[in-house]
Amino acid sequence: MSDLPIEPRLDSRTALIIVDMQEGFLRDDAAMARLGFNLGLLREALDPCVQLLEAARNAGALVVFTRYVYKPDYSDGAIMIELNPGLKAEGALKAGDWEVEISPALAPRAGEAIIDKSKPSAFYGTDMDEVLEKNGIERVIVCGITTNCCVESTVRDASHREYQTWLVTDAVAESARDRHDYAIQCMTMLFARGTTVAEICAASS
Repeated sequence: MSDLPIEPRLDSRTALIIVDMQEGFLRDDAAMARLGFNLGLLREALDPCVQLLEAARNAGALVVFTRYVYKPDYSDGAIMIELNPGLKAEGALKAGDWEVEISPALAPRAGEAIIDKSKPSAFYGTDMDEVLEKNGIERVIVCGITTNCCVESTVRDASHREYQTWLVTDAVAESARDRHDYAIQCMTMLFARGTTVAEICAASS
């Protein structure tokens, strides 16, 4: 059994996973805005994620960015595109487009992992596990967007893989308040411990 303390601490055995903080979810000229997503609500996660990123870098924690990226023909979209054909029609999150790029406020540095995915979970069909294992990670702290889709899918899969999993409840966002609130309730019931940016910064200083 790991001797890792049960605390929301950024250190060498911790990965900060920043989920899908992409221009396509944050800019009002993106396809998601045309599809009716409330990007103003999603942008509420940006400043808290910036604070966490700075704290992670200062603490020597592993930083992992994820990006939702579809092939240009959306052949990897599967059921998501079937249920939401507007994503393809509007050209959302397409490889090579500006929409898939991480927000400049969170610009990745050389050596920081960027994991592209075409499904909500950052573990499904990616090398996330290998990246975490190679770096000796036992604890993951998750922030980003959207709360009830990619964040929740990633949190559940991290928990299933026995990582000590923390959800930063004031550094995640959803385009509808009810889905945001309910997703946090579900995640912190069975899959993750809830924490805040302030608690993480205090534990990591």
